[in-house]
Amino acid sequence: MLDPLNTRGSMKHRAAVLLSIATVAAALATPVTAAPLAPTGPAGSGSAAALRWTGCATTRYPSLQCASLKVPLDHDNPGGRQITLALTRVPHTAAKSQGPLLVNPGGPGGSGRALAGFVASALPKDVAAAYDVIGFDPRGVGKSEPVLDCAAGYFAPVRPDSVPTDGRAERANLDRVRSFAESCQTKHADVLPYIDTVSAARDMETLRTALGAAKLSYLGYSYGTYLGAVYAKLHPDRVHRLVLDSVVDPGGVWYEDNLAQDRAFDARHKAFLAWVARYDEKYRLGGDPAEVERRWYEMREALRDTPAGGKVGAAELEDTFMPGGYYNGYWPGLAEAFSAYAVAKDEKPLVAAYERFGAVEPAAGNGYSVYTAVQCRDSAWPKDWDTWRADMWRTHAEAPFMTWNNAWYNAPCAFWKTDPLAAPDVTNTGLSSALLFQATEDAATPFGGALSMRDKLKGAALVVEEGGGNHGIALSGNKCLDEKLAAYLRTGKAADATCPAQPAPTPASATRALPHSAGGAALHGLLGYRG
Repeated sequence: MLDPLNTRGSMKHRAAVLLSIATVAAALATPVTAAPLAPTGPAGSGSAAALRWTGCATTRYPSLQCASLKVPLDHDNPGGRQITLALTRVPHTAAKSQGPLLVNPGGPGGSGRALAGFVASALPKDVAAAYDVIGFDPRGVGKSEPVLDCAAGYFAPVRPDSVPTDGRAERANLDRVRSFAESCQTKHADVLPYIDTVSAARDMETLRTALGAAKLSYLGYSYGTYLGAVYAKLHPDRVHRLVLDSVVDPGGVWYEDNLAQDRAFDARHKAFLAWVARYDEKYRLGGDPAEVERRWYEMREALRDTPAGGKVGAAELEDTFMPGGYYNGYWPGLAEAFSAYAVAKDEKPLVAAYERFGAVEPAAGNGYSVYTAVQCRDSAWPKDWDTWRADMWRTHAEAPFMTWNNAWYNAPCAFWKTDPLAAPDVTNTGLSSALLFQATEDAATPFGGALSMRDKLKGAALVVEEGGGNHGIALSGNKCLDEKLAAYLRTGKAADATCPAQPAPTPASATRALPHSAGGAALHGLLGYRG
């Protein structure tokens, strides 16, 4: 479950890693096939004339431009069927350009078109002026064509309880995920063999060629860190700057990474419950974190039998509180809803919180479909359900918050018909530099992944947000982090460093709207969660 969900990333995006809050206008089985990792095409070939940029300005981003790019469905057959990628750009304004800066919000399955405007506006003016900041919808996503959408209404409430305490609940969930996998195969069999990270990275190289750029720079969040690392493995000599924020562990793609997420999300949920206990005077749920935790699971049990508002059952409750593991700015609103239900017996705030954080937007069907297609294709998953069952119950025993919910989110891969690729080794000795950002308590991409990635990338430096628990931390309001990002984009020089985390939130009204400029609220509205 990533992003970043950028498709739902929850259901709105699961941040890979998963997985958006709002629709933004604008390795246990033998792998069958190895993904090709040989560089292709001459550096600097192509022409900028291959892209026709037209104005698609918004009030917030008045210089935004749009274009589309044809790429081969199968890069090993470049003269065959072509598909289309949707692009956005904020062009450079400085006299001397540092070239294109591609940005990706994660997922897999996240739309990156809106991220270009945000990044260009959030960077210091002199840095943004030196780059063409380019967002793109990866193959199968958003405005790119064709668009994947395997099963409309797949996350409609009320779903079976995610924790299969009896055979009936397990069979209901198994039937559901098997049906999704079969629907994907029926609707998209012609493209599923080509929806994978290596193909998306090869699309990036086609884009570089179309831009007429000798090199490109890249800023990727969550799953986007893995996509960037794969591109850099393919074309290390064509990377100008490489920034990876909230880093996927490349050694666990993807089954093991999801098990690691389960444990990390449980720890982050406990951090939220401890925060609620700290403000017992307001929330009245107890001053002992263990008492608050007991009441949360008591709420879950009650909702399993009687869903709030006829739509928030046990699985939907998990969906609602899971975003708090991505961004602590959501904690006050979630605490208000928890307190209203558990203390005041008022279901309405909980239903409203579900509709804000957990309910599936129409576009999320696309994002989740791409998420599943990429994860199931990228690497091998266990095909024997007994393996899943044993691993999930073992993990659930220590981390009950999201283990089974996350299992069902990924379980279509147990029934996927498209043969898996072999996850590439992203070890890279050809890079001149790279800059990684990681919060120590990040749940979606646990800290060890950043250490692993740094060890694999020659010249990489790691900036640690000590004590931070949010997912996606650069350009989210931490001045120390943002200054290091800007300096690297200016000079290409990077060094290991530590920055203090931003203060935890304080209680606020659940109905208070966070302004666009409020710290990480803007960024996390674009990254989404669960992919």
